[in-house]
Amino acid sequence: MFDQLLTQIPTLNDAQAWQAVVARDRSFDGQFFYSVSTTGIYCRPACPARLAKREHVAFHVSCSEAEAAGFRACKRCRPQAAPRALEQAELIASACRAIESAESAPTLSELAQAARLSTFHFHRLFKSTTGVTPKAYAMAQLRGRVQHELSRAQSVSAAIYDAGYNSSGRFYANATQMLGMRPRAFRAGGDSNTQIQFAISKCSLGHVLVAGTAAGICAILLGSDPAALIADLHARFAQAQLADAAAGFKQNIAAVVALVEAPQAGHNLPLEVRGTAFQMRVWQQLQRIPAGSTRSYAALAQSLGTPGAARAVAGACAANPLAVAIPCHRVVRANGALSGYRWGVERKRELLRREAVDLDPTSAEARG
Repeated sequence: MFDQLLTQIPTLNDAQAWQAVVARDRSFDGQFFYSVSTTGIYCRPACPARLAKREHVAFHVSCSEAEAAGFRACKRCRPQAAPRALEQAELIASACRAIESAESAPTLSELAQAARLSTFHFHRLFKSTTGVTPKAYAMAQLRGRVQHELSRAQSVSAAIYDAGYNSSGRFYANATQMLGMRPRAFRAGGDSNTQIQFAISKCSLGHVLVAGTAAGICAILLGSDPAALIADLHARFAQAQLADAAAGFKQNIAAVVALVEAPQAGHNLPLEVRGTAFQMRVWQQLQRIPAGSTRSYAALAQSLGTPGAARAVAGACAANPLAVAIPCHRVVRANGALSGYRWGVERKRELLRREAVDLDPTSAEARG
């Protein structure tokens, strides 16, 4: 059964559970079950059967609990079977693993055939689950390999072939777009030809450092000590040429400060985002969380098709270099409590307050 998954999900109160049953909300399938005293049957929240009267309904955290109370499984919604959402998540997780382990990216047809789905259905399901297309995921995975190999290989050429490219021409055609700079510059952590302009401004949360290359903003760092922020930037781009922000860049600084003051307003800042394939997936999902809502690490991991990767999701959130623009402050613990935040828990609390999030652990937002 799937009782073990329930330990990762905060307990719902009866009113919330009943609303899920009334709405036949599939997102709650597997989180709880309900029984009907007049029929002796227990069901999933999304069971399509006729809705029973509230006074005849009780809630259970597992199939075994419902059966111990004397109820039998509904033959229509089959509550003992894996929830459809979990089946789909496992299909996409398997596809992701296939992409990650393959020397060259599998084709869409190959992935769909392995999942026993049509290419159209598989493509749509993959994108709705991960937030990116299979091709984009494969490219992100390849980018992660390239970045890893560039950091350890003896030469750029060796890194290209070790990452899985079968020709240097194909790699160099997309190298700058993939890395945000020339391969040799990335391998060195940036060099004298890689220029990063930055500025530090005061804001209501202390100080904010905004840095960017020609490709876009590459860092938004929050803190109380400007010197520490500059040291952090140096550590990220050890060999790059850092320079004071030019006049044209200062409009980005103003936009970032405005975003810090009103994170619910959103932004259209040009971002240069670099990370591993998994980090990129997490950061893309973070940008899909609406202002005024939160998600738990476990819920975010499940939305990526990797339900057991809550710790890895937390690590990706901690590695986020673009505070507020990539809203990792909207991720909380499963019970709704605030967890660690790279730029301080109090800043996280304040950002959520500005977005008017209800931090009550029993709220829908806090449940994620």
